[in-house]
Order: sequence, then structure tokens, then C-alpha cells
Amino acid sequence: MIDLQGVTKHYPGFTLGPLDLAIEEGFVTGFVGANGAGKTTTIKLLLRMAHPDSGTIQRPDMADIGVVLDTPSYDGDWRVSTVGKVLRPFYPRWSDARFQELLERFNVPADRKVKQLSRGMGMKLQIAAALAQGATFLVLDEPTSGLDPLSRDELAEIIGDFMLDEHRTVLFSSHITSDIERIADYVAVIDKGQIVTCAEGSELLGSYRILHGGRTPLDPDVAAEAYGLRSHAAGWDALIATRLIGEIPDDAVAEEPTLDDIVVRIAKGH
Repeated sequence: MIDLQGVTKHYPGFTLGPLDLAIEEGFVTGFVGANGAGKTTTIKLLLRMAHPDSGTIQRPDMADIGVVLDTPSYDGDWRVSTVGKVLRPFYPRWSDARFQELLERFNVPADRKVKQLSRGMGMKLQIAAALAQGATFLVLDEPTSGLDPLSRDELAEIIGDFMLDEHRTVLFSSHITSDIERIADYVAVIDKGQIVTCAEGSELLGSYRILHGGRTPLDPDVAAEAYGLRSHAAGWDALIATRLIGEIPDDAVAEEPTLDDIVVRIAKGH
């Protein structure tokens, strides 16, 4: 459904790409990376909020893309019911009945102003609008930021219901990696404007190991490929590719990392 090939975007002090990223139809793809890694820039390019300096982007029509941000981009003085009236002309498949149904299901008061909504309510309003427009591709950019565990659980259920149709697709960007691990089928890791890896969730976790070493140091060639190598009083620790496990010292212990471990260590670099 989504395919970015050789995409670049230059800003003062930051360059995205060249970036290749394929987002498979019918799956939830998690998009993770440290702040400033390039997640938001990539999403802006997908949404035509920015134009690439080079490369190609294959994406659905904008009418098929629903967007959920950490806070609604609507005018804060609009009533919730007004949101539907304003959006209706821009989406040929818009359904007022569906919008009202979803507002009632999510317990979002139609007469309340957007600026009076909690973060959780604001998220649900955006999802209601995306589903009422008939979107088949949801882009969620940090939607769980600042949400309580209950609201995050409700979002997971909503995405699960949305994905019952095998032709629907979700790109879920978040710094809360536990949400990504729970929801995503695939995970793409971006660092310093580059896609480091994109794989099925369990495959990604199986591709790396956290090492805890003692007195024996890592072989220099392995150390050069390790992420976030650090020394401490008891020895050292690092993230390495699983393929290098046969080259670690005998007194080192390897364990499967969390997604958070992978993102943090990759951000720290080799």
C-alpha cells in the first residue's frame, strides 16, 4: 500500500534519507525511534504536508488516509458536532450517521468544544472522524502521548476492530514502545534519518541480543558493530546482532532485548 524509495528531505541541521520503507497492506506497522530521528518528517511526507527533495512515494488517495495526532488539529472553539460539518465536503464517502454512531460509542459529547476535551477524548474524536470519512489507511502520530493506561487500552481495541477488514492498514508512530509491541505486526526502526531495520515484531526482537560481559572485552571487530557499548564497574554491556553471538567472550551473558532496549541502544550508536 505504501512504498517510499530513495526519499530524501533536507532541513538545516537534519537530513532524512535516502530512505526506503514499505508498509504492507492489511497490517499494523509500528514506527519507532528517538526524538529527532525522522518519524514526524516521514509522516509529513506521507501526508503531503512536505515534499521530498528526491525519491518516490506511493500512497493511497488522501481521501483514504485518516490521521490521528497527539492533539486534534481542529479549531479549539469548534463544537464536536461542527467538526463533522466542516470535514464532510472534503471526503466523498463521509457518513454523518457513522460519525454520530462513533461519537456515542466513544462517549464524546457532541456539544462540547474541542479545546474542552481531554487528551483521550481528543484522540477518540480524531478516530471517529477518520472512520466516518471511510479511511482505509490510518496514520497515528504519537496518539498515546499523555494518555492514561485505560485510554491506551481503548485505542488498542479500536485499532483491533479497524483491522478486522484485511484491506485496512495502520502506521503507528509512538515513543511508548510497549504500545507498539502490543499492537504492531511489523516494526520499523529509524535513527538519524535512516531506516535501521523493518521486520515482523518477534523477528526484530530475535535479531538482537543484549550482552552483559565481565572482565573479558569484546573482540574489536564485534565491538565496532555493537550499539551502545558501555563500561562499568562490573564489566560492560552492549546490543549486538544475534548473528555475532558466536564471537562473544565465554563469560558474557546474552538476553533477548525489549523494543525499548533496541531503540535506546541504536540511538546511542556504534
